[in-house]
Amino acid sequence: MLEVLVCPLTHAILLYDAQAQELISKPAKLAFPIRGGIPILIPSEARELDTD
Repeated sequence: MLEVLVCPLTHAILLYDAQAQELISKPAKLAFPIRGGIPILIPSEARELDTD
C-alpha cells in the first residue's frame, strides 16, 4: 500500500521508517506518524525533521 501513499503537501513519495513507525517526506522535511497501523497524513500531526 505504501506505493499509493504520497505526501499531502508535496505529492512526493513517502519513505517508511519501520523503527520509528513513521512515513518520511524528504521534500517537506516532515515525518508522518503511523498509529495502530494507520498512517496519519495530516500536516499538523507530522513531526518536523532535523535539517542537519
